[in-house]
Amino acid sequence: MALEACRSCLSCLLIPLALWSIVVNVLLYFPNGNASYATSFQLPNYVWYFEGICFSGVMILLLAVILIALECSVFHQCCQSESCNKTYRVSLSFIFVYLINIFAFSGYSCIIFTLGLIQGPFCNSSNGWDYIFKNTVGGYLTDYSAWSQCTEPANAVEWNIILLSILIALSGLQLIICFPKWLLS
Repeated sequence: MALEACRSCLSCLLIPLALWSIVVNVLLYFPNGNASYATSFQLPNYVWYFEGICFSGVMILLLAVILIALECSVFHQCCQSESCNKTYRVSLSFIFVYLINIFAFSGYSCIIFTLGLIQGPFCNSSNGWDYIFKNTVGGYLTDYSAWSQCTEPANAVEWNIILLSILIALSGLQLIICFPKWLLS
């Protein structure tokens, strides 16, 4: 019984993680709260993939709702026996959690966020709008003096590093939450 409660708790944890992913990804569209960069398409390409909104957000939110419904004690009886019903719920739970969440949604998001962090922000420098850190393979992350090369949007490097790091952590937590669910099924 305690294991059942723990499984439901883990499914409920996916909801705030999904909502935070949506909020943080939306913030990436407005560097320093300015909408003009989004309207003029002067944002990094990984922002336009919508992975924080679609995959780490809406799809995980739907997945969490489905899992909570599957784990509900008042579940529609698919068979005449309780063991058949439990087997059916565990099978569906396995399909939804592990195949869809780990490989498609959270895994994809985590990879794209990491690639975006390595690529660096799309910003204006003395050479115009470009990915000025794309050849550093993430080396710019510790080279604070190089951050001043991005003149517009202000604090673009910090904005991208902080928000992408949060998104990596959120999608990583989504992946981590699924492992105990696998052990408990």
